[in-house]
Amino acid sequence: MKKVLVAEDEQAIREFVVINLKRAGYEPYEASNGEEALEIYEREGKDFDVAILDIMMPGMNGYDLLREIRKHWNLPVLILSAKDLDTDKILGLNLGADDYITKPFKLG
Repeated sequence: MKKVLVAEDEQAIREFVVINLKRAGYEPYEASNGEEALEIYEREGKDFDVAILDIMMPGMNGYDLLREIRKHWNLPVLILSAKDLDTDKILGLNLGADDYITKPFKLG
């Protein structure tokens, strides 16, 4: 089963993403901020297939978390954010995100 790290501070959105990942056959791990996401990543032996990151989180934001991931690991990263300006998307992709999806989004 593919492991997915989900870093999202809004509980309702995080739960929605996690429920749908489980339905699709993935094994999601939840974090409410960047620091918690790094702790989970380390604790689970850095054995994830992809990370889904929000940008606006308390403490370590998604951009900082992405920078940290790129410094140490080759993990595919998807940004899921309400920040929808072209400059936000360009920054995320330039920092090493593999894709950038804006909220709200639709499944299917």
